[in-house]
Amino acid sequence: MNNISKKLLKLSLGFGTAAMASLPGISVFAEGEADGASNNTQPQGGGWPMWIILIIYIAVFVLIGYFLIFRPQKKRKKEEEEMRASLTLGSEVTTIGGITGKVVSIKDDNVTIETSLDRTLFEVKNWAIREIKKLETDDDKK
Repeated sequence: MNNISKKLLKLSLGFGTAAMASLPGISVFAEGEADGASNNTQPQGGGWPMWIILIIYIAVFVLIGYFLIFRPQKKRKKEEEEMRASLTLGSEVTTIGGITGKVVSIKDDNVTIETSLDRTLFEVKNWAIREIKKLETDDDKK
């Protein structure tokens, strides 16, 4: 042992050898006394490997993304398709551009809308319809 180590060993008697051993880079053992087992920094016991924990975190975030983003969007799209499939002649509709009117013709994916008192006709795509106002009949009013 060199002189500094001897002085630190003498000082450590006042602090206790455990306190000196916890300081980084200072060993209270003589050079021949320390074995390799005391320098082992790996944790003992059964811990999960980091890659399994990482996979679990990624899976949790994917599930959260699915339930908060993709599933509601898919549900909304399905409802819009059902709404457009239920389109009938005479229905009051509103387009994504804000034009309101009554459906007079449906051809493939084109819909003709009659607006205003002047009976102006607009032809729009089926996907451009935002809302269908339900027609009220005498039975619905009662």
